[in-house]
Amino acid sequence: MRKLMVLSPLLILVACNNQSEEVDAPETASAAFEILRADIKNTDGETIGEAIIGNDNGNLLLDLTVSTINPGSHGFHIHTVGSCEAPDFKSAGGHWNPLGAEHGIENPNGSHAGDLPNLDVDDNGNATLVQFSLGDLASGAADTLLDEDGGAIVIHADADDLSSDPAGNAGPRIACGVLENMDAS
Repeated sequence: MRKLMVLSPLLILVACNNQSEEVDAPETASAAFEILRADIKNTDGETIGEAIIGNDNGNLLLDLTVSTINPGSHGFHIHTVGSCEAPDFKSAGGHWNPLGAEHGIENPNGSHAGDLPNLDVDDNGNATLVQFSLGDLASGAADTLLDEDGGAIVIHADADDLSSDPAGNAGPRIACGVLENMDAS
């Protein structure tokens, strides 16, 4: 029930976005998208989940649901390139960092915009995260998720230490999803 209540604003945005009547965006909107979506795939190319990023005037909300991942904590991040070439997903580039910060949500000097808390996978291999972790990105930084090479969600094999620069020692990349602009469809 909690997940449905949290997802309701995202579902309303999707429903409103699919109507034919155009509505002017608020003057304070800082990003060119309302909803980004990614199918998360493992190294065998099987879809194991979904990520949705909703934008409310630069406040970004991430919703992620995955299954069939090894139990335990896994680092996951938004990466700078919308490419997920298996088996190592290195084509996704580094962490999304439009403001030039250091890595780690516990780093006293700040963190990459794409740094997220560890994903806790249960004993059945399932995880769900609904998190306002991306915060309010000033100066249109959210638009960089839609630059010419796009962006991706990447899940790592190990937990992120949440502080060491540049990537948190989260191990190999085990799943990846290219972010797609739902507004463009």
